Amino acid sequence: MAYVRSLGNCLRAGHSARFGESTVFEVGFHSCRYHLDEQGGLNLCGMSHTFRVVQGRTVEVAHASTDPLTFQLECVEAFVTSRVVRGFSAVTIENETGDLERMLAALGKPVWEATADDVDRVVGAMAADGLLASTRRRYVQALSSFHRFLITRRAGEIEALFGVRLTNPIDEFNASRHVGDDSPRLLPPPSVSRVAVFFDFLKERIGSARKYAPAARDYALFRTLYHAGLRSDEASKLEIADVYFGQGPFGKLHVRFGKGARTSGPRPRWVPMLDHLDLVVRWYLEDVRPKLPESAVLFCDQSGGAMARGTIRNRLRYLQDLEHCSPADRFSPHALRRACATHNYERGVDLVAIQQMLGHWTVGSTMRYVRPSETFIEDAYRSAVSDTVAFLQGDDDAH
Repeated sequence: MAYVRSLGNCLRAGHSARFGESTVFEVGFHSCRYHLDEQGGLNLCGMSHTFRVVQGRTVEVAHASTDPLTFQLECVEAFVTSRVVRGFSAVTIENETGDLERMLAALGKPVWEATADDVDRVVGAMAADGLLASTRRRYVQALSSFHRFLITRRAGEIEALFGVRLTNPIDEFNASRHVGDDSPRLLPPPSVSRVAVFFDFLKERIGSARKYAPAARDYALFRTLYHAGLRSDEASKLEIADVYFGQGPFGKLHVRFGKGARTSGPRPRWVPMLDHLDLVVRWYLEDVRPKLPESAVLFCDQSGGAMARGTIRNRLRYLQDLEHCSPADRFSPHALRRACATHNYERGVDLVAIQQMLGHWTVGSTMRYVRPSETFIEDAYRSAVSDTVAFLQGDDDAH
């Protein structure tokens, strides 16, 4: 940092420069010249490299491209490299990079020149073209991740080369749900009564459906998602051999392809079949599964293969259409998993037990799933008071 101290000494000694003027000073054993550019930055020249002082630090810019789009492409490549280093899968990186490239192309300008209005324009056009909210959210998320990378790694270079200080074009008004820590990421899970109404509908539908086996399979599948707290992908990969009625007091499901954390790979776990789920699964295996094509898959489609995660989601949407439920009463397969966590927590199940059941790496992840009802505090208070009164009455009877 000798050149920074020398420059500081020159300025403190009374040397000054206006735009277009230069001042000579020494850096180590080299003679160096500095001048103010159009953006008010201090350029240091005369050495083997060129530097520019930005926000109290000096950034080497000699070997960086001065073409905005070329430099942005270099930044994208560096961003992809960082994803590889962090251990993201090749599929994840490919999908995210594709979303980012399409978003940058739609903006039509370097990302450091993009404003919130530009993001509004692009996302609004996507909505007008009929792109799903989940697709638009992916594009915004990719842009947000790339922008955070630039702020951390390339902010100095961008300001040195283009005179632009990075500001995030994604704010609280154009960030889709799930983007950023301050956004309302999760809607409340369906209530106990709402889930009960839905399962009653599925049960009644079994008797009137044109095809008995698929309707009965749907009932058993969504009961399993809720009572066992499984992810759709985990349920789709269950096999008949993964059902163990003799394990524990309720029987257990062996989830062999549980979601891994970062690069850990699949994390298997044993999930108890609570709330009479064992009776539902036993009925399904004895009465329903033989009517479906023969295969090892537990919840198979009509060809005997495993149901894809998207198929399960679309199936639930179709069933809710048949139910004619209001938009406020609709929920996703993942919402059933969050409902499992919330409802078990509300009735007093230990949070660590819920964590193990859901296959979360930390209790903090489980806490983000738990969304108690509006009357949870009052219900907990009444329960505590009732327990205290019962204890005191028992103590009085003993005396």
